[in-house]
Formats: sequence, structure tokens, C-alpha cells
Amino acid sequence: MTQHPDSPDDSQQNRPTGHACVQSYLPLLDSSPGVYRMLDAESRVLYVGKARNLKARVSNYARPMGHSPRIARMISETASMMFLTTRTETEALLLEQNLIKQLKPKFNVLLRDDKSFPNILVTGDHPYPMIKKHRGAKKEKGSYYGPFASAGAVNRTLNQLQKVFLLRNCSDSMFDTRTRPCLQYQIKRCSGPCVGKISEPDYAHTVKEAEDFLSGRTTQIQETLAAQMAEASEAMEFERAAALRDRIRALTQVQTNQGINPRGVAEADIIALHMEGGQACVQVFFIRANQNWGNQDFYPRVGADVDEAEVLEAFIGQFYDTKEPPRMLLLSHDIEDRDLMEEALSQKLGRKVEIAVPQRGEKVELIEGATRNARESLGRKMSESATQTKLLRGVAEAFGLDTPPERIEVYDNSHIQGTNAVGAMIAAGPDGFMKNQYRKYNIKGEDLTPGDDFGMMKEVLTRRFKRLLKDDPDRDKGLWPDLLLIDGGAGQVSAVAEIMREYGVEDVPMVGVAKGVDRDHGKEEFYRTGQRPFALQRNDPVLYFVQRMRDEAHRFAIGTHRAKRAKSMAANPLDDIAGVGASRKRALLAHFGSAKAVSRANLADLKAVEGVSAALAERIYAHFHENG
Repeated sequence: MTQHPDSPDDSQQNRPTGHACVQSYLPLLDSSPGVYRMLDAESRVLYVGKARNLKARVSNYARPMGHSPRIARMISETASMMFLTTRTETEALLLEQNLIKQLKPKFNVLLRDDKSFPNILVTGDHPYPMIKKHRGAKKEKGSYYGPFASAGAVNRTLNQLQKVFLLRNCSDSMFDTRTRPCLQYQIKRCSGPCVGKISEPDYAHTVKEAEDFLSGRTTQIQETLAAQMAEASEAMEFERAAALRDRIRALTQVQTNQGINPRGVAEADIIALHMEGGQACVQVFFIRANQNWGNQDFYPRVGADVDEAEVLEAFIGQFYDTKEPPRMLLLSHDIEDRDLMEEALSQKLGRKVEIAVPQRGEKVELIEGATRNARESLGRKMSESATQTKLLRGVAEAFGLDTPPERIEVYDNSHIQGTNAVGAMIAAGPDGFMKNQYRKYNIKGEDLTPGDDFGMMKEVLTRRFKRLLKDDPDRDKGLWPDLLLIDGGAGQVSAVAEIMREYGVEDVPMVGVAKGVDRDHGKEEFYRTGQRPFALQRNDPVLYFVQRMRDEAHRFAIGTHRAKRAKSMAANPLDDIAGVGASRKRALLAHFGSAKAVSRANLADLKAVEGVSAALAERIYAHFHENG
């Protein structure tokens, strides 16, 4: 890969712009494949593109006529260009999509809410594997099945699979320390392998059945269960027959909940696009093992004059940049470089990936269903956006802002008498809540008085604005808020204003939202620096909007606090001692009764525990008495 000079000359002054700027680079280029970047006068990336032949592609931009309004505007803003040559056009495509996601250029089609999708994992590092939801890198040993469109789709499937196959979902440490069956066994959602209620070979057989189901081999499983039920009935084992009947019903319910299960499509992503009013919705259905594992809609940022082929090609390149593609993609519209995209995805997956635009049969029906979903989703989105735009105008009017805010940040704290304290920030804008922008803060200040809300808010805001000044000092990346909503009254607003002055940021409006008389919804009072508190009419839509944002911040803060508290409650101090594994921890707990009792034990008592050597006993004693 070769990088060309950024500019035909090193001078920053008197550099041509627009068509003349593009023209000035042509003598430097050859017919190599590669990626080009167009930059404005402040070196911000306007556009990233790939080319089979860099010289030919760039010469198109040098022409003064024949461009769409979007491209003409982009060329007029171009003050410099950058080039990277690659060995192949496939490399150029992969690099282009990577740079688009990284740089978020103004004139590219951009997938804004790219995220990971959950899988189901059947673990492979234990004699009795567990079944669980997994999201992220596939580092854990086992078999992965997915992706599923949402956590809800995974949870529903797992819920039913537990009823059908009775696989455990407890952690290995919990499994190793059980002495009697848990509630999951009592309600017939686990076969109780932790206490020997099922043999290892029999459990392995149910694991294989679950993996067969997740691989699409469901008919055979149902036939086997039906035969076992009939056998149990004939032997007058009615309780066992009833349990098998419940498993068959649960299996049928899984298949019913999945809706359309295509017979002729074993593994594919169905990708359909609908564009209207300068906006776009891409609907993706995940088909795996002839089963529908859910769908998800996406709203890429598009220009007014882009076509379907450009949007879909950009979406596919960015969507699969961090995801494993299936064997087949079925599209509602063809893309310009279909062969090239197939080659790039095949190279990524390590096996053949086919991209097709169906013309007949079951695949066309799948595309039509996805397109209908995309059209309806975009309609709802546009309706919500219109309402949201109106609300933001109302917010500007209510709080005296010059323009409707593009980004509102709301802050809240959560703790119980100062313990497990966390701060939370949510963000909202023209498209509603911006959940990928939510942030949580573990309160670190050791000098804070427990329950000091002012101090916690100060720490959160300090960390937030230090980060903003570092990451976006020029405020051109859309990360800065246009309005801060603080949970509290005059005291909190003054504290925040002091922080802002300390960092030289005094132009970001802030409003304190305090519960009014009787701390009742609808009686909120609003505080601004140097102004008298005021209230909004009880039926004002802006008031409901502010309440909704504040409640969302409260929900996020409480959820974060509960997760932190649960983690601290589940933590066992014995886990931090080197050499104390599951079996020795079990022996220590059985001998002393609790981790607290272990921490108080003397050295002689520790040495008396079965399986604990003198050296380990000394290590345990030192851990609690030297490290506090």
C-alpha cells in the first residue's frame, strides 16, 4: 500500500480549490487501484472513495459539468486530496469502508447505528456445557449460533430452549458449589447436572439435540420426543410423558415465534432498502439454519440525490466491516460492484459469499416482506422525526435558545447512602434518544462525603468536559451538547456553572430540572444561571418531553447502579487469592461457613482445611491480614 503526497505543493496558501484543485493532482496519479480522500480548507475529510483506476476516477471530478448537486457541492469545497494505492480493487473497497466508518465524512452514505448482535453460545470447556447469550468477540470455547437481531430475540429463544432441552445456564463457579438442585430444576428448566440428576452421557445427548435444533434439524428432534412420550405412556410413566409433552409444546412454540421459516434458504441475510423524502431505511432479516432469527432496521445518513445502489453498497461494506457475513446476501436492489463486494466478503469469511437480487420464487417473497417492513419503519421514523423536530423547537423557545438543539445531554446520579455511586449521562436529538452516546461514570472521588450529590455531579461533569476538550476541541464532530439538563435546582446549576467556568466553557446553556411542590410530576421548576425559576404549563408537550428525558436518565442511572451493586454483592474475596480455585474455595466455605469467617480465621485453622497446604494457608492469611 502506497500513500501519495497530500498536495501538489507544500504551501498552504494560494492553493486552488474546487475543480482546479482536483485537476492539479492528475499529473501525480497513475492507473493503480486505491482510495482517495477529499478535504476542505480546514483539512476535514469531505468524502472517501475507492477506484479501480485512481487517475480515471479523479479526472471525472476535474470536469466542470455533469455532476449531481451533492457532488458539485463536494467538489466546490475541496481544497486538498489524499491518496492511498492498493494492490487490488478488493483491498481498496475494504479500506474505503474502514475509513468511512472511522472518519465519518460529510458527503458519504454513513451507517450511523452500527452495533454488534448477540449469539447463543453452547460452551465447550466443561463436561456439562451451559447455554447462554453471548455478545462480542468469539473468544470463549464452544459453538456459536447467530446472529440474532436483538437481545430480546435471543432471550425468547433461550427461554424456550431451556424448557425443551433442560440445559444449565448457571456459571461454572455456581455449578461447582451447588449441593442441592436450584429453582431452575424445580420448575423443569434444567436437568440438574450439578447434583448428579442426569449422567454425563445423557446430558451430552441433550446438548447434541440442542445444537441440532440450532442448526435447523428440528423434525428429527420432534419425532424422537414424540416416540419417547408414547413409550412413557405405554409404560404408564405419566409424569415423564407429561414432561416430554411439555418439551414438544415448547419446541413448537419456538418455531411459531420465529414466524417465516424459509424452506429453500438455509443461511442468508435479507437486505431491503426503502428511500423517501431524502431518508432511507434498510431492513435486515437474519436467516440461519432455515430459521428466522429476527430483523433489525437501520437508518443510514444519505444525501438527497444518492441512488439505491450507492446506499446499499455503502451499507453492506460498513455493516460487514466488523461482522461475519453469511453465505448469501439477498438484496432488494442491485449494487454497482456486486462481483467486487462478493470477492471482498468471501475473502473476509474464508469461503464463498454469494450476493443475489431474486427475481422469482420464495426468495422474492422474502425480499418483498423485508421491503414492506423497511417502508413501514421509515414511515414511522419520519412521523416521529417530525414530532421530535417540533418538540426541539419548543425546547428552544421555552429555554431561550437561539436555535433548536441538535444534542441535549441529561445527567443524573444514583447511589444508596453513598455506596456503589454512579453518574449517568443520556443524549437526545432530532432522531430521539441517542443510546449509543449514553455514558456511565463510576464515581472515583475518595474525598467525597457519602451521598454528596453536588460532589458527584462535579466529578461527572469534570470528566465529561475534559474528554470533550481533548476529543473535539474545535466542536466540529457533533459531540458537544447544545443544552445540558441537570437533575436538581439552583445549587446544582451553580455547581455546574463553576465547572464550566473552570474549563473556559461558558457558552453551553444549562437548565436545572427540580421537582416542584410535593415533588410531583407536572410541577417541575426550571433553573437557569442568573434567572428566576420558572415552570411550564402542565399540558405543555415540552414539559412531557423534558420529563421523558429526565426519567430516561434516571432509569439509566438506576440500572447502572443496580448492575454495579449486584456485581459487588456477588464478588467473593476468595476469588482474588492466587491458588484458590473452585474446589479449594468450596472446601474453605464448607469448613468456615462464609468468606467473612475465612478472613477471621487464624493460621492453624486454615492449615486444618482439607486440600489447603501450609503455603496456601499462609497466603490466605496474609491476604486478609496484610492487605486489609
